[in-house]
Amino acid sequence: MTELVVTLDLDGVTDKAGLMDRCARALGLPDWFGRNWDALADSLSDRALWPEGAVERGLLVVVRGWRPYAEARPDEWGTAQEVFAEAADRTPALSVALALGGSSK
Repeated sequence: MTELVVTLDLDGVTDKAGLMDRCARALGLPDWFGRNWDALADSLSDRALWPEGAVERGLLVVVRGWRPYAEARPDEWGTAQEVFAEAADRTPALSVALALGGSSK
């Protein structure tokens, strides 16, 4: 059985608030999601918050459209990458991949 794939589309994201909103939407996080780095790391690592079917199959989060955000906010993007890596290290059933292709537009 293959992993459940969730696309985290960052096209148009220019700041941390936008990143957190997109994460909450893509991952179906609850309203009480704290929208900060620690909350994101905890949410990615908490299998109880994963989309339906992901716990059994594993979860692959594909981040696309990230380059403009990374260029506009390199420090924030560095922190985001650290959060993704930490969550994946803590949770073997989680993988996060950066899509290198261009936008679908």
